[in-house]
Amino acid sequence: MRILVAEDERAIVDDIRRSLEAQQYIVVTVFDGEEALFAGENEHFDLVILDLGLPKLDGLTVLRRWRLARRGMPVLILTARDDWRDKVDGMDSGADDYLTKPFRMEELLARVRALVRRASGQSSPVLSNGVLELDTRQRAVSFHGSPVQVTPLEYRLLAYLLHNAGTVMSQSQITESIYDQDVEHDSNALEVVVARLRRKLDNGVIETRRGQGYLIPAESA
Repeated sequence: MRILVAEDERAIVDDIRRSLEAQQYIVVTVFDGEEALFAGENEHFDLVILDLGLPKLDGLTVLRRWRLARRGMPVLILTARDDWRDKVDGMDSGADDYLTKPFRMEELLARVRALVRRASGQSSPVLSNGVLELDTRQRAVSFHGSPVQVTPLEYRLLAYLLHNAGTVMSQSQITESIYDQDVEHDSNALEVVVARLRRKLDNGVIETRRGQGYLIPAESA
């Protein structure tokens, strides 16, 4: 899952980045509203953490422009403002959740997990298709009830496909969400990761749709 963090306080950005990356999210950071607007309009993100008090262009303006451009990614607002009117303005502008500074990182991570689940129609922090389970809180994977050791990249791939269970996801969609764009990777890197997971799980867990992409079935016997 790829997350944009738009925040001008460097210390907060560093804390959020470390915490999100420890949860196996791909994190992109920007420090002013103009950068945030451009990134949100031109790149794919599964979620955005957006500060209202950004320089150059305030967060509410950025959010309104995203929504006018029909950018539908979930947005979690961060702000030092605690007036209820600010919260109403944020929600009416298209925010999906609201967190007031100072905050505990555990609460931010819980809200991120909830927003990602909600965006993909999931209700439980444990993603499952009947035989494969992924606990988003513990970052643990099991198959037919037995734990499976996976690498961070393998975890991100399984999480992305399970969040979109039953839907064919193209290689470009998957690559955008599980790889850090600053890190180069071979053109067949995704196929290698899929092959490793099939050896650890079962050949039928991740299905290939030739010319379309990959999917994990919503339910498996």
